[in-house]
Amino acid sequence: MTLYLSRLSLSKAPQTAALNAILNPEDPARRMDAHHRLLWAAFTDGPDRRRDFLWREEAPGAFMTLSARPPEPSNLFAPPETRDFAPQLAEGDRLAFALRANATRDRKGKGRVDVVMDALHGLPQAERAARRMELAQTEGRAWMDRQGAKSGFSILSLQVGDYSVAALPGHRGPRKDQPQFGILDMTGMLTVTDPAAFVAALSQGFGRAKSYGCGLMLIRRA
Repeated sequence: MTLYLSRLSLSKAPQTAALNAILNPEDPARRMDAHHRLLWAAFTDGPDRRRDFLWREEAPGAFMTLSARPPEPSNLFAPPETRDFAPQLAEGDRLAFALRANATRDRKGKGRVDVVMDALHGLPQAERAARRMELAQTEGRAWMDRQGAKSGFSILSLQVGDYSVAALPGHRGPRKDQPQFGILDMTGMLTVTDPAAFVAALSQGFGRAKSYGCGLMLIRRA
């Protein structure tokens, strides 16, 4: 299957600039929802189309996507920069990576839980803020090790640059009951152990919340 890696940037046309408050709202939850809908404008070709792309925000108004089809022309975007994504990898190759992920695990009695939130909830309330990034680092590394074991790579080094919590867009009801999910921003080095499995995993993305800009791993030669 051919994949396409694209860089999409919002058009600088006055008509698009006039929509900036709608396309880039300040509230994080509304922003993710707006970007999710915005990226659909570049890939949807009918009401029955299922999402077959991953995306991440690189900078305000700039996005990277990995897709099964090239992006469709849209007046909202400048002409996209698109190239085939078909990395020629061999066992033992070393790659630098960047990944924004909603990392989860199954917890008996709770179902699917965010790995960092789960670890933080095991601490006294007074300790959570001070240990937030420490646990994000250890839990993020453990989660990536598990991903690598089933997806054809081994982590050499990993750094969590940020851990944030976002409210799930579209919730209706009391704010205190609004579902949330964690977002880990990770960079590091990995070794390819199974090239075919790794490329297949790249095409599917890692973790959950892929509709909201998580899961796309960017790679480059070390």
